[in-house]
Amino acid sequence: MEDRLNELPKGWATARIIDLIEKEGVFIDGDWIETKDQDPNGDVRLIQLADIGDGFYRNKSSRFLTKEKARQLNCTFLQPNDVLIARMPDPLGRACIFPGDDKPCITAVDVCIVRPSSRIANNRWLMHAVNAVQFRAGIESLQSGSTRKRISRSNLAALFLPLPPLPEQHRIVAKIEELFTRLDAGVEALKKIKAQLKSYRQAVLKYAFEGKLTNRNMVEGQLPDGWVWEKIKEITSVLGDGLHGTPLYSESGEYYFINGNNLSDGRIEIKENTKRVTIEEYKKYKKPLNENTIFVSINGTLGNTAFYNGEKVILGKSACYFNILNTVDKQYVRYCITSQRFIDYAYKHATGSTIKNLGLKAMREFEIPLPPTIEEQKHIVSEIESRLSVCNKIEESIDQSLKQSEKLRQSILKRAFEGKLVPRDPTDEPAEKLLERIKEEKAKQEAENRREKKHRNKNSKQMELI
Repeated sequence: MEDRLNELPKGWATARIIDLIEKEGVFIDGDWIETKDQDPNGDVRLIQLADIGDGFYRNKSSRFLTKEKARQLNCTFLQPNDVLIARMPDPLGRACIFPGDDKPCITAVDVCIVRPSSRIANNRWLMHAVNAVQFRAGIESLQSGSTRKRISRSNLAALFLPLPPLPEQHRIVAKIEELFTRLDAGVEALKKIKAQLKSYRQAVLKYAFEGKLTNRNMVEGQLPDGWVWEKIKEITSVLGDGLHGTPLYSESGEYYFINGNNLSDGRIEIKENTKRVTIEEYKKYKKPLNENTIFVSINGTLGNTAFYNGEKVILGKSACYFNILNTVDKQYVRYCITSQRFIDYAYKHATGSTIKNLGLKAMREFEIPLPPTIEEQKHIVSEIESRLSVCNKIEESIDQSLKQSEKLRQSILKRAFEGKLVPRDPTDEPAEKLLERIKEEKAKQEAENRREKKHRNKNSKQMELI
């Protein structure tokens, strides 16, 4: 960025973070706090990487130590408006403003604390500058480490920022945050619509399995004529779960070892970390799967579903499988299992406090409201899908808009630090002139300090002679 000095707007300069620090300022890493130093009843909060958002403070920390320990370790206490920069992903180099806390706070070693001089830099300007794509690219180019990427403070100190005059920094911050406020309001509205779509989906399923999508004359609380409650065990030929153990993995294996987290909206999702096994292992643990097989996650996250379509897989214990009889439509059954009624049932009958587990007995006993003919079941599926497809298109549009909002956020920052967001004022003192004046003041102060030190040393020697 220093190489582009001639491209900077008039009155701007380039500066490193260290150039923004004066006497009372800080540019330092957080503190090395080991587990043994912590105390859950302590009165000092330990801010961690998880607290550092990309332009916002998360306030997630639940780790503490005592004031005595913090002083013993010579910790740096945070002040409101300190700029915190994450030296580790994700993303690397994200920055936020520390808003203050009801407790004294320090921060972990992989968070850099910056407390710039108020006569050189606006703290919020610095935060936005660090989060801008121009600066983030520089951070990523200087990262180090093989498994856990990070940027050292010395490398962070070597990066240059475009520095506007201080009054222009204030105007830039005001404009950025005005635009971000509008953008955030739009994002919040989109997320609200997305949540409403989720509720609408569940309403569609509720109506479908109460018979209200296909039957006009309904008595509330009763199934339509001809419908019956059938337990899953009564409409399946087999129901079981996967392997209760660990197969022998092979990087060259053709078969994937899947669990509940591989089931996604009717499909088996093979992930980057999904383990593989050989055909010999597959033959040891294979299950009687067929074109009517439905998988359901029953451990951890409950209720993920997928159909079996001949994929080369073996099943782990966090998912169960069952084969639907030919007299029942498998799509109808899967949609019923994705309804809120099944989710409520699953969590009610699951065991375990932290990790929930739904037993096979409970799966077998779950009741499905079943129309008398497979044709009516297929008709209901068609009605469900016609409505959900509209939801899916709206959600795709929302997701696209949310992605565009992130691009727009970076576009705002890019324009801000190219000098294109707010008008310049020719009466502003140029940043280069300010930096030069501060540099002269520092040099003058250092010279004065040397003279005082020399004078003190001379007086000390004279006293010794006396």
